[in-house]
Amino acid sequence: MPNTYLTTSELSRRIKYDERTIRERLKDAVLIEGRHYFKPFGGRKILYIWETIETDMVAPAIAVESIPLTSGGVCHV
Repeated sequence: MPNTYLTTSELSRRIKYDERTIRERLKDAVLIEGRHYFKPFGGRKILYIWETIETDMVAPAIAVESIPLTSGGVCHV
């Protein structure tokens, strides 16, 4: 299955984060060049790899053991 490449604007709409937040806070802190994004042809434009971002976004939530509470919250073990 081929990868889905997104611009910052398209990624912003998918993950519901502001474009500025993606560029200033997530890029290079959470989103790593070579894994989550790349710059095609050595240019300035950035393309994000959706499948990798989606997998990494969900992975911590699955890996953490938690006990559901009646109030709707969770207790992390």
